[in-house]
Amino acid sequence: MTARPVVLVGSPHDPHIDLVARGLEDRGVDAVVVDALSFPESPAISLGDRLDSVLVDGRDVARPAAVYLRDVYSQPLAYGVDADGEMTQNWRRTLVAFREKAHMMYPLLGRWAELGVPVYNKMASNWRHAKAMQLALLQQAGLPVPETVWTNDPETVKSFASGRRVIYKPVAGGAATRELGPDDLTEDRLAALSGAPVTFQELLEGENIRVYVLDDEIVASVRVTSKALDYRQNEEVMEPFELFPEDRERCIRASKVLEMRWTGIDLKRGADGDLRFLELNSSPMFVGFDRNAGTGILDALVARLASHALGA
Repeated sequence: MTARPVVLVGSPHDPHIDLVARGLEDRGVDAVVVDALSFPESPAISLGDRLDSVLVDGRDVARPAAVYLRDVYSQPLAYGVDADGEMTQNWRRTLVAFREKAHMMYPLLGRWAELGVPVYNKMASNWRHAKAMQLALLQQAGLPVPETVWTNDPETVKSFASGRRVIYKPVAGGAATRELGPDDLTEDRLAALSGAPVTFQELLEGENIRVYVLDDEIVASVRVTSKALDYRQNEEVMEPFELFPEDRERCIRASKVLEMRWTGIDLKRGADGDLRFLELNSSPMFVGFDRNAGTGILDALVARLASHALGA
């Protein structure tokens, strides 16, 4: 095993973490999994007052060869977190505990980034990952995005939806995308915006494309066929898809604009034939794409992480 490990931050029960760890070990690279889902019950993490004072279960990991960040599970609504019982018993104490966890995990990742360790992807740029920021930055860079508004203002919604088909979805994602209908534009329905803002976006009827970019290199591009408005969990066909050179260049440029070393990009074709950027995922799932489309995303990610430890 290599002297300098590659650190994987996430849950060992997540197949993405498990498969990457196994792939690294098959290449002779020491993989250290920091179980962010179980923390603070385990592992034991200690941060000293020096930037390079980092211990995980008593091991000095101040300068790992690289870090793959899957998730830090920093709040009760994070995917995979089951905090219903704790929230019911004492929601305030539970939220405080998650806050303390976050204020430990974020500096842990931040220290590695400040020490020059390659982090896929660093938390320091996390503010750029919010969709309301992503699309604005991409649009400013001259990259095609769908017309979108994030709002809690009913009048803005009615004006935006006038004369065209529109979809809506949560600002932070998670729930399925739906098409805005006449029933959604009633006063009672729009009053719900006072409880939470919502994303409203022009409906694009073209094909769905997922592109994986790793350190400015496209490692896979897949076309997803689905009759559903939101293809997640409704995929009918996944197949490798050859991007035009201009679209390849745009995807690489988008990852640079958002400062992502590693991303899964969701695009959809508009009526004008252009692929528009919907989102750049900072910790994309890839196991299903490898399995169903025959891509080699796992191998590419493992090889890149291993290269930092093996000096390639």
